[in-house]
Amino acid sequence: MYKLIIRPILFLFDPEKVHYFTFSLIRFLCKIPFVSGIIRSMYQINDDKLARTLFGITFKNPVGLAAGFDKNAVLYNELANFGFGFIEIGTVTPKGQVGNPTKRLFRLKDDKGIINRMGFNNDGVEAAIKNLKKNKGEIIIGGNLGKNTSTLPESYTNDYCEVFTELHPYVDYFVLNVSCPNVGSHAKLDDVAYLKELITEVQKLNNKQEKQKPILLKIAPDLNNQQLDEIVALVAETKIDGVIASNTSVNREGLKVSKERLQEIGNGGLSGQPVKDRSTKVIKYLSEKSNKSFPIIGVGGIHSAADALEKLNAGADLVQIYTGFIYEGPSLIKKINKAILNQ
Repeated sequence: MYKLIIRPILFLFDPEKVHYFTFSLIRFLCKIPFVSGIIRSMYQINDDKLARTLFGITFKNPVGLAAGFDKNAVLYNELANFGFGFIEIGTVTPKGQVGNPTKRLFRLKDDKGIINRMGFNNDGVEAAIKNLKKNKGEIIIGGNLGKNTSTLPESYTNDYCEVFTELHPYVDYFVLNVSCPNVGSHAKLDDVAYLKELITEVQKLNNKQEKQKPILLKIAPDLNNQQLDEIVALVAETKIDGVIASNTSVNREGLKVSKERLQEIGNGGLSGQPVKDRSTKVIKYLSEKSNKSFPIIGVGGIHSAADALEKLNAGADLVQIYTGFIYEGPSLIKKINKAILNQ
């Protein structure tokens, strides 16, 4: 029903407006008595065989929702009804910011992809905390951390540390988002020496907490093998808890959409099916090169159960969906979990 009726209607309208409309609709429906239970009965699979334990956290299943969908932690309780094993909120920055000028979100229908240049639009860490205080405890929550666009390079680390400290009581794990192509100047975030400094400072804060929480690094799908070797060495040196592979891509090769349309769209990060193989290749390389010495969350182009299994077989321990959730609908989560059980 989603792909036959709902998606064609939603795709008639501006994707960013549809996103907010969908949020409002899900929230409204879940306030109606029994609707949440109906959704859970339709989409959730509760089977102990799906459980995965990584960096001290037990996930009820390995299928998560990637960051960028519930930026401000406003819908995670409702989204949990659809059967996710975990939900990553954010990217959260210290202060709220509007992000880049609209129009900034574009569908590539023939490619089953999306290009976005949202620019870390979010309401800031205080707003996220206010929403996270409503957590019903039914879902593992990750916090994706970023810097404000206006922050000067010498203060990048302060931004990450501020959000980390504020969010620490309210999320189960953290992600340092250093690979988003849509936040203006981020050249420093590509530098391995700086990444070591950033990770070290955040880890120092973590060690001061009564309970330490896992910290992961989110990387781009466009890194070459030498850069991936540097990531493997960085993980070994800093003992960071894991890697998310991967973020959106700036590569435009092999797309069905016309060059003219791409010029109209302009800059942005590409997600969805076009990045599937690139993401899987990165996962496989990291897994093999490191001799599977650290956990990997695989994300990028998962539009089917087969896509998810491909990521897991390449070395991912968990997977996340985003664009596939938009194109394929909520049944995708159940299909992936079923396929994992049937392996």
